[in-house]
Amino acid sequence: MHHNESCAAKGNNYGSNRHRGGMLIRSMQRASVNIFKTDSSYEMLVFAPGRIKEHFHLDVKGATLTVSYLPPEGFARPDWILREYSRGDFERTFDLDESVDVSNITAKYLDGVLQVSLPLIPGKEAEKRDIVIN
Repeated sequence: MHHNESCAAKGNNYGSNRHRGGMLIRSMQRASVNIFKTDSSYEMLVFAPGRIKEHFHLDVKGATLTVSYLPPEGFARPDWILREYSRGDFERTFDLDESVDVSNITAKYLDGVLQVSLPLIPGKEAEKRDIVIN
């Protein structure tokens, strides 16, 4: 995704609104996300090592994709001496535009990364518009 381009997936991060390269970012941060575009899709990589595949949940409601994780009941929570990483729950939301084929979104969890493929509808590219800076 490029700056000043209408985005097909706008991520939410950190609980406050801010912009990063054309994406509106808001939400809690427990799983980092990278998104890149191919000729036929947007590819999302959710970095979430140490999780259990069956406890991820993805759903699309309207134009919003939600990616979440809830650890199983009784998940061990040690008395940490040093903690720089969390395997706990998270939720990330992404606004999708009309160029994404929501009925064909797929996902797989491999080597600690949830890989989400958001196929594009051929010929339905998001409208590009330049923004004048005053």
